[in-house]
This record gives sequence, structure tokens and C-alpha cells, in this order.
Amino acid sequence: MVIPLLVAVTIGLVWLLSVGAAQIQVVDAARETARAVARGDDRGAAAARGRRIGPAGTQVLVSAGAEEVVASARARVTGPGGIFSWMPGVTVRGEAVAATETTQGEQ
Repeated sequence: MVIPLLVAVTIGLVWLLSVGAAQIQVVDAARETARAVARGDDRGAAAARGRRIGPAGTQVLVSAGAEEVVASARARVTGPGGIFSWMPGVTVRGEAVAATETTQGEQ
């Protein structure tokens, strides 16, 4: 009776760790995308880099203004599955803002 409960709690905790890791990856994806666009890199290439950095299925949106770039990333983390398929999935989100950089010729 105790062992099944311990297994269930362990699986739940491992799943929470995977959600935390996915959150970190999504924040990294948004940060890298914002920095790349702020440097003047192509938006499409920067968003593709963000999708590679994030967990599978990461979506990246970029909004660039005159002085700053805002990148948002989100990904869906599914539940552990198996006999625990009743556990819901969650969506993790991250956003980063970077100041637009100017080159020597633009000053």
C-alpha cells in the first residue's frame, strides 16, 4: 500500500522537475532570440535558433521596436502518461527584452 503511493509521489516530483527544466529552456530561448534580433540578426534565423534551444514544440514570437526587442517563447509540457495520463499538461512561457544595439556606422 505504501510503495504504490511512494511511486506515484516520485513520478509526480520527477514530472515537476521536467516542467522546471522546460521553463528554464523556454526562458533561454526567449533570451537568445531577443539578443540575436537586437544585434541585427535576421528575425527568422533568430526565431529558429530560439525554437532549437527550447523544448520540442517551442513557439517563438518577436516584436522589435526602435529601441528594444521583445521575444516571447512558449511550449507545452505533457503529463507523465501511462497510468498517470490523467495528470494535465502545462504550458510554460518565457519573455525577454533586449535593447537594440547600434553599429559604429549608425551613430
